[in-house]
Amino acid sequence: AERTQASGAVMIVAVTDDAKLLVLEQFRVPMDKPIIELPAGLAGDIPGEEKEALATAARRELIEETGYDAEEITELVTGPPSARLSSQVVTMFGARRLRRVSAGGGDHHEDIKVHEVPLHKAHDWLDQRRREGFGVDPKPGVDVAQLLDAVRHLPLLRGARPYCEHVLAEGQPKPR
Repeated sequence: AERTQASGAVMIVAVTDDAKLLVLEQFRVPMDKPIIELPAGLAGDIPGEEKEALATAARRELIEETGYDAEEITELVTGPPSARLSSQVVTMFGARRLRRVSAGGGDHHEDIKVHEVPLHKAHDWLDQRRREGFGVDPKPGVDVAQLLDAVRHLPLLRGARPYCEHVLAEGQPKPR
């Protein structure tokens, strides 16, 4: 069944200043197990906020689920995540210059655990979660080198390029 009380769906790729990807762990009833996924949610699903802008929804979901706010949120791409199964369209946003503003963990209907995964260890970390029986949404499971290569070309994260390259090459955050 598709949700019809929303104007859109958003997903957020949030990377901390020290090159950690924020991913969520949340039990999903249809899968009957915990799933590792990126922060995401619906726009326009709150009564009185039916015309909520997608970027506003992305910021709200980021804060609600992770406890982080972002100084910069930029639209990256829009498209169907599973065109064979649903008519849903998701807009993916990049978030950077993060700062913790709350505990996160979702709303009163959710029980979300937030993981801060170093980009240079993300592929291995996700593989370990799979071996432990977690479901891993394919979006954060993209090869880390491909993710960093894409990030290098985004205006959103160009300032992080030298830092990300250092982390990828050396496996350790650069001293500040």
